[in-house]
Amino acid sequence: MVATVLSVANATKRFGGLVAVNNLSFEVNRNEVMGIIGPNGSGKTTMMNLISGALRMSEGSISLEGRFISALKANQINRRGISRTFQMVRVLPGLSVAENCIAGMAFGPRRMWGDEARYEAGRLLERVGLAKHEALPVGSLTYIDQKRLELARALAADPKLLLLDEWLAGLNPTELQEGIELIRSLREDGITIILVEHVMDAIRMLCDRCV
Repeated sequence: MVATVLSVANATKRFGGLVAVNNLSFEVNRNEVMGIIGPNGSGKTTMMNLISGALRMSEGSISLEGRFISALKANQINRRGISRTFQMVRVLPGLSVAENCIAGMAFGPRRMWGDEARYEAGRLLERVGLAKHEALPVGSLTYIDQKRLELARALAADPKLLLLDEWLAGLNPTELQEGIELIRSLREDGITIILVEHVMDAIRMLCDRCV
């Protein structure tokens, strides 16, 4: 039997008279890559914000492994096991690459500190291709490496569900192929993923199905 990780039922979000998400329902199964596609302004990022708790729904419900999370705050949802990256890369200025990664451990279900946290940060940074950058200030990273760092920080929370909001956007062909392979490897590691993306080749290569 296929295990359902996330259930979205009749999700609706209004901003005044504007309906950004209209009565959307879908389920995401364990170890699946689900794509959310559509033109600019169709509500894709809004849906990611609803799932992660950055926004509250006007109507509908969202459940994670059978438990309602619709009324929870973003940090509570993160601790339940949902992590994300953002359309515009968000890193923590003034910190090193390793410190940025360690910061993600404070919000997940399994918190780590001290040597354990540093070891785990090193493992995750190696996982995303940043093993040689641990001690560097985050401001010295290239655009693609900032994206890799944001992904490592999301993984540091040990997510059951990973939300990737246009993580492949703005990459050159070589970086894009490397990014696709990285996402594919995360899925092979058993991570369930929701992918918002305009790069249709990536959608076709990575996603089991789309809404």
